Amino acid sequence: MIVQVFNQTRGAMLADQCEVARTFLSRGRGLLGRSTLPAGSGLLIEPCRSIHMLFMRFPIDAIFVDRQGQVVALYPSLPPWRLYAGHRRARYVLELPVGVIAATQTTVGDRITVQPVTG
Repeated sequence: MIVQVFNQTRGAMLADQCEVARTFLSRGRGLLGRSTLPAGSGLLIEPCRSIHMLFMRFPIDAIFVDRQGQVVALYPSLPPWRLYAGHRRARYVLELPVGVIAATQTTVGDRITVQPVTG
């Protein structure tokens, strides 16, 4: 499934082509094996309270969001081989290209909406 992820508080698109990982295998695989994450893309992992960056080839921005769609934690430019990033209240995580958090001025407390891509 492909979705669009929008920061409603800032009026900013976070990803217009975001993959969704909800199965055990797709959540476990995540972005492993990829060499990059193109602009406008991302990966939404649900349910997910924490991630690791072991075996990753590139840094990412990670945004942790709770059940109400509120940002609870931000990890900009999360480097490969980091052992832990997360938040206990998170329902899902958005893994995005580096720079998205800064470019959209996303902060803790912002409201995030997720909609299926139609067309």
